[in-house]
Amino acid sequence: MAHYSIGELARRTGLTVKTIRFYSDQGIVPPADRSPAGHRRYDADAVARLRLVRTLRDLGLDLPTIRRVVAREVSLPEVAAAHAEALAVRIRTLRLRRAVLTAVARRGSSPEEMDLMHRLARLSEDERRRLVADFLDAAFGDLRALPGVAGVMGSMTPELPDDPSPAQVEAWVELAELAQDADFRAALHRTIRHHVPDRPGVPRPGPAALARDHARDALAAGVEPGAPEAEPVVAAVAARYARDRGRTDSPALRRRLLARLESADDPRRERYLELLAVVNGWPAPESLAPALGWFTAALRARLPENDQDEGLRAPA
Repeated sequence: MAHYSIGELARRTGLTVKTIRFYSDQGIVPPADRSPAGHRRYDADAVARLRLVRTLRDLGLDLPTIRRVVAREVSLPEVAAAHAEALAVRIRTLRLRRAVLTAVARRGSSPEEMDLMHRLARLSEDERRRLVADFLDAAFGDLRALPGVAGVMGSMTPELPDDPSPAQVEAWVELAELAQDADFRAALHRTIRHHVPDRPGVPRPGPAALARDHARDALAAGVEPGAPEAEPVVAAVAARYARDRGRTDSPALRRRLLARLESADDPRRERYLELLAVVNGWPAPESLAPALGWFTAALRARLPENDQDEGLRAPA
């Protein structure tokens, strides 16, 4: 069997003599024997070992792990799988940092904003889930057990991907800040309560969706909220709203409808849904604001200034 000097081994592997001597001293590539003058001599197996060591080092493995692989104390596939997972975690971390820095550069953030963004972006999946769960608990509260509410909660749950884009990181940070706003939580809870069915088990569209669907055409046609052409739209929505609740159209019922629509027309709610779509990679949601604003103006214009209808003015 051929034997090589350390210099010949260096030429065959492309490693320096110093590096090979270091690996040899570490017991990773021991010499096969020594020359009469005491110089180290290596066999063909040393060439194969050094090529493996060089590959594993290029892949980022540490020397203790490499020593175990070469000594066959642990299998190469096991080491590769563990290292691949560690690299995946590292890659996710680096991508998240890159996304934060890109968002900071784009927003021109202050040091305080960057610190907040970094802390919120670094939350673990469990920590993000707890933050979101706390927000949804506050928003839905005692309404959670009602039919259909679980689906609504699911549709409002953000899921930041493992490899988020800068836009998703920026959206997540803003969404997380909004979700911790106590006033927004309370306002959202009032809106959700307004959409609880008056008659459980009777499916019906929410007031906001009902108003939006009826107001679209009038808004697109340029009809002014106070114009006579707006009257049929208001009448149709009020009639449907009353019918779905087993009631009759009246000024009191229309005031109740107006209160619910005004609570739904919250820019923060719409912003939350916009951010949610970015974080989850969903299509941008249709804005309620134009149609809802048109309809509430049209409805308000047709309410008497002093409603005395049985004292049934609905609380806002």
